[in-house]
Amino acid sequence: MKDVLARTPNVVSFGQNISTGSCLSGLTRGLPEGDGRLTVNTPNIENTQTGIGFGLMVEGVNGIFCLKQQDFLLLGIDHLVNSWNAIRSRNPQASFTVMAIVVDNGFEGPQSCLNNLPDFCSISRIPGYTISGKTDADRVIGRHLVAPGVRLIAVSQRIFRDEIIVPAGPETVVDEENEIVRYGNGDDLSVVAMNFALPQALQAMAGAKERGLEASLFTIAAAMPTRWDAIVDHVGKSGRLILLDDVKSLNRPSDRLLLDVAVRQKQARVHAVRRTADDSWAQPNADHLDINIETVFKEIGL
Repeated sequence: MKDVLARTPNVVSFGQNISTGSCLSGLTRGLPEGDGRLTVNTPNIENTQTGIGFGLMVEGVNGIFCLKQQDFLLLGIDHLVNSWNAIRSRNPQASFTVMAIVVDNGFEGPQSCLNNLPDFCSISRIPGYTISGKTDADRVIGRHLVAPGVRLIAVSQRIFRDEIIVPAGPETVVDEENEIVRYGNGDDLSVVAMNFALPQALQAMAGAKERGLEASLFTIAAAMPTRWDAIVDHVGKSGRLILLDDVKSLNRPSDRLLLDVAVRQKQARVHAVRRTADDSWAQPNADHLDINIETVFKEIGL
């Protein structure tokens, strides 16, 4: 973020405590200022903050709303849907980005349970991106943070407090628009990580290696991908798919990927590790997608 903002004049970054205290757990510490760059600490007024971002954009000023908890973006839904509908036809050339922290460390309570960026994107028809590893960060921040228009970006508190994740193997961007990246070049198994399930996907990759399999890992940073051709084609080669998706939603983009695979690769063995919809989402819990490696590989015949 610092590198991109240092190259971009005329940016207002704003949010609660973004330049004081913990600076959102360090996410916004030391943002560059000068040359039209401002950093503004605001109260907890998420609806107003979202409106300010659209107002800045209409006036030709780039805005970044740094939000300490994605749950409270619900308070800005009216602006994300209705204000943006009124503005989008003007084709504004300035940028407005909402960068939200997903509080997913576990045992946080009912107001810290939303990790479902796709739902925000679906209702607002605004593109969104999740950041789980180094390549995601480089591409999403580099390509989208201050691009013209509006987008939502979410980062996982659980993930970004650990060492940055750099999956092994050769790296290939197989879909620019949907930010799909392939790691490795094996054709024995297809592994797909969605939302913030990259750590679990790496467990699956390790399990494949232990079994002597050459696998490929696909990560999808786009919250609402529009196509999956590179993944579905690879499943046609490997004949096996392990899908990992930790999103807490009843409207999962991974459902559409599974349907596409079922229609186009009917013979493929598929196993999906995803959240179970129940009331535990709103109760203090570990907030972690569990994966049983033995069960996963048994389900795909290995």
